[in-house]
Amino acid sequence: MSGLVYFSSASGNTARFVASLGRAALRIPVSPKELTPEPGNPFVLVCPTYADGEGRGAVPKQVIRFLNDPSRRALLRGVIAGGNRNFGETFALAGRVIAQKCNVPLLYSFELAGTTKDFARVNDGLDAFWGTPCLTA
Repeated sequence: MSGLVYFSSASGNTARFVASLGRAALRIPVSPKELTPEPGNPFVLVCPTYADGEGRGAVPKQVIRFLNDPSRRALLRGVIAGGNRNFGETFALAGRVIAQKCNVPLLYSFELAGTTKDFARVNDGLDAFWGTPCLTA
């Protein structure tokens, strides 16, 4: 089974978004003292953006630490990014950065905790994404 892995800060926006999808998901902990999840199957990463006005720091340190493990990174198949449209060009920047660095597609971007339209689009998109056979296997 393929699922979701996500990071959510204390604000909880990304956690609320993932919960609204109703799919199996593993959470990357906020504290480095907590156990990091070890996905056993391919996954899509859901990640919020935390950037300054210049775009620095867009990808949370916890997500960088998680993806720095080659066995975890090898299972990454796509990214869904959260953000706040008030930040203009840096909206959902973490997703673009991760997609480029890990050579996976940016599948969707949502604002804050998402909307019912976002949940429906993402669920439909994930169904199609996971249902598409890999031509390189």
